[in-house]
Amino acid sequence: MRRAPRRPRIPFLTELPLLVWLVLLWGALWQDFSAGNLLFGAIISVVVVNLFYLPPVELGGRLNILAGAVFLLTFVYHVAVASFQVLWLAVVTGPRIRNAVLAVKLRTRSDLILTATGHAISLIPGSLVVEVDRSGSTLYLHCLNISGPQEAEAFRAQVLRIEAGLIRAFGTKEELALVRAEYGSGRTVEQMAQGRRGRE
Repeated sequence: MRRAPRRPRIPFLTELPLLVWLVLLWGALWQDFSAGNLLFGAIISVVVVNLFYLPPVELGGRLNILAGAVFLLTFVYHVAVASFQVLWLAVVTGPRIRNAVLAVKLRTRSDLILTATGHAISLIPGSLVVEVDRSGSTLYLHCLNISGPQEAEAFRAQVLRIEAGLIRAFGTKEELALVRAEYGSGRTVEQMAQGRRGRE
């Protein structure tokens, strides 16, 4: 009888961010950040990550605090603008709004940036992730007020800008080089989105 293949051992440093997050979550749930409670939470976290195996989330190995701050400010701006746009559409256009489900192929192969991009775009009013193709790094998004190809490409460009901001903040060096090459080529973000769309 053949044995099931052993799962690969995940290095402790790779698991460390998840363990820290689980310990903080444990303290928040109990509203108790005492040393004893956090220690107990750490023990439970180690048991959970070893008992319920998930593929590790690989970090990019770099963190740019300035780029992260720029992304955060840009994200808050997008949320504020989109909130007023959705309010205007609801009051003026009403049920005549045309919606669409768009596929946006990202640059990244990182589960972390793919997930972060999906969450960020979903938090901006007027858009919502309906499906994720992890193998193809593609997000499928439901979008408000898409009446033609021009609006669709503008929305795809916005998603790529959000992904680029996250890559600048904590993406890999290879992804950062790709973003710099694309934005330094003189093409607009809309042209990048159209080219990416053509390769799907």
